[in-house]
Amino acid sequence: MTKKILITGGAGFIGSHVVRRMVTKYPQYHIYNLDKLTYAGNLKNLTDIEDKPNYTFIKGDIVDEEFIMKLFEDYKFDGVIHLAAESHVDRSISNPNAFIYANINGTVNLLNAFRHIWSDNFAEKLFYHISTDEVYGSLGETGFFTEDTAYDPRSPYSASKASSDHLVRAYQHTFNLPTVISNCSNNYGAYQFPEKLIPLAINNIKNNKTIPVYGKGENIRDWLWVNDHAAAIDLIFHKGRVGETYNIGGNNEWKNIDLIRLLCNIMDEKLGREKGASSKLITFVKDRAGHDMRYAIDSSKIQQELGWTPSVDFEQGLRNTVDWYLENEQWLKDVTSGAYQNYYKDQYDNR
Repeated sequence: MTKKILITGGAGFIGSHVVRRMVTKYPQYHIYNLDKLTYAGNLKNLTDIEDKPNYTFIKGDIVDEEFIMKLFEDYKFDGVIHLAAESHVDRSISNPNAFIYANINGTVNLLNAFRHIWSDNFAEKLFYHISTDEVYGSLGETGFFTEDTAYDPRSPYSASKASSDHLVRAYQHTFNLPTVISNCSNNYGAYQFPEKLIPLAINNIKNNKTIPVYGKGENIRDWLWVNDHAAAIDLIFHKGRVGETYNIGGNNEWKNIDLIRLLCNIMDEKLGREKGASSKLITFVKDRAGHDMRYAIDSSKIQQELGWTPSVDFEQGLRNTVDWYLENEQWLKDVTSGAYQNYYKDQYDNR
């Protein structure tokens, strides 16, 4: 093996797609997947590659400083792709501390361990930190987030990610750590935990349950197919310039209500229901505290420098996503049991 790569949060939604891509595309690398296996981490996301000779799973928590330091001392990773994070805005509102511990303290633990292991010998090493467009705040009706947009986080989640971004840059400038950062728009696709809008709606439509939509559904998001995000991460890890930031967007702006209506129509078609049947399940609920109005990413930098572009349009990507969830009913049943049901009740049934 020519390189040992640590991917944190590799059993989660985006992480599992990155792990799968790296394991299959680069057999000369050994990929180590570190995941705490919280409610959103699921090893069933990776059953197709779990027996590959260049793949190792490690259960652990990035918040555990002693554990992280020993892990780096034992394996001496050549590169880190850091995806592990608490990521759901609603959860950050109900429990901010969990986001501070994981997203800030956890990131610092990884940075310290990486610096400790390699000291000043960082040749061909890289610490790659994956972040979110939410650190930029909220846009009006026009304009786009660029890599130079000033940070203006509005939720405990986005504030914790903004803090981790700043720390990564600080370690790069202060300690000459070779780092790169990317900020992505909303991801969708297979294996996403159904607290997020699209899989939540798919599951509820399938089971004839109401589809909760915040406020009037006027909030706008830019949607990125998770496989396209994984491809961008691959490119940035191998060809991105050290010390740089790259924005990754899908060029797919949709109002939440328009997205849900499109999804309802697709589900009616797939389930053999009368057109318009699923739309009757839409239920408007009290808006989320501090709900940002619009996110939109300008991804021209990664397109021009690295040649990356989104590969699918949104409707086709959404159809592919619906097909996957309908074909993987057992996976969906497994992840929507137990603690998730209590969380769902707290978030939506009491509104």
